[in-house]
Amino acid sequence: MNTLFKDVFGVLKFAEGLYAGIRKVLVPPKAYSWQTFIYLSVFSWVLSYFATSYIKDVIAFFGWLFLIAGTAWYTTEDPLRVPGTFMPVGAVITGFLVSVFAFGNQEDVITPRTIVFWPTISALITAIPEFIEGNDTDAKARIPKPQDRQRIIILVASSMLLSCWIQFYFVMDNWLEQYPSLQADTFKRSTFIVRREQAVKIPQNGVVILEKLQPIVVEQIAEKPWSEVEKWLLEAKQRVGTLGREIIKINLDKYEEKDLWRIEPRVTNTKSGYILDLLSIWIGPSSNPRGYYLKKSCRIEPVAATNNSGNKITVAEIECDRASKLIPGSPPPQQ
Repeated sequence: MNTLFKDVFGVLKFAEGLYAGIRKVLVPPKAYSWQTFIYLSVFSWVLSYFATSYIKDVIAFFGWLFLIAGTAWYTTEDPLRVPGTFMPVGAVITGFLVSVFAFGNQEDVITPRTIVFWPTISALITAIPEFIEGNDTDAKARIPKPQDRQRIIILVASSMLLSCWIQFYFVMDNWLEQYPSLQADTFKRSTFIVRREQAVKIPQNGVVILEKLQPIVVEQIAEKPWSEVEKWLLEAKQRVGTLGREIIKINLDKYEEKDLWRIEPRVTNTKSGYILDLLSIWIGPSSNPRGYYLKKSCRIEPVAATNNSGNKITVAEIECDRASKLIPGSPPPQQ
């Protein structure tokens, strides 16, 4: 029986201690405290949920201000420093909230600009108290001591440099998303770009163009009368150019680099017929001063056939390479 009472008493004592701990965190010791600002921010966001029009944005605006003020107050009461600096961890958290508040939006709270400005804002928040002396009721501006100025400048400059590197990452990521062919050639030796697929060396958009173009050309030439094929080859520049522009428009419309590809044919006479080279020419920036192009060759030869009337005629037979070849340098001149 005594053991039972001891167990019950122990549970009650534990519950009392847990309640006291929660109460100490949740109940402000006085009206002017960081908990008050946090509660005001939560209250503001609840009200903004039921509000409409511009009132909703105004209430949400004050909710953000209360949250930032409460977080800054709480994290600076007993500041934990970022290792190697005098920047409080609370300044990093507050800087993130300020950056989200300033550069976020309803569709995407965390945007690239939010991440880019985060280190710089955190450094500025750390530096601001160095220019103020006094207490909450009697504060005035001051100029930091020379030794303090040096560490403030180093901290702010380092944070701005970090912001620049983060911005550089987003710029490069956007370039490689809109101009993926740059990664295969222009940035292949760059120390800033880490390619996920090291084996990919041929610009895939150039390959796509030729892969889509080949079956259309084959359809227009295969088993057609030889005289018509020779006429087609005489007009190959115009025909292939038109087909190429249509293919680029359909397949590369989502890429900004669509205007940096040009499609041209090259026709060469052989003893047995013709060779039609389909060229996908890159006219954008390249590590090679003369650029590069992709080529897919098709061999066209006359063969004997019989028409529906039973008469013998000469038609064209065409066979194209399976894969496209990447060739550095300028394409051969048109004849």
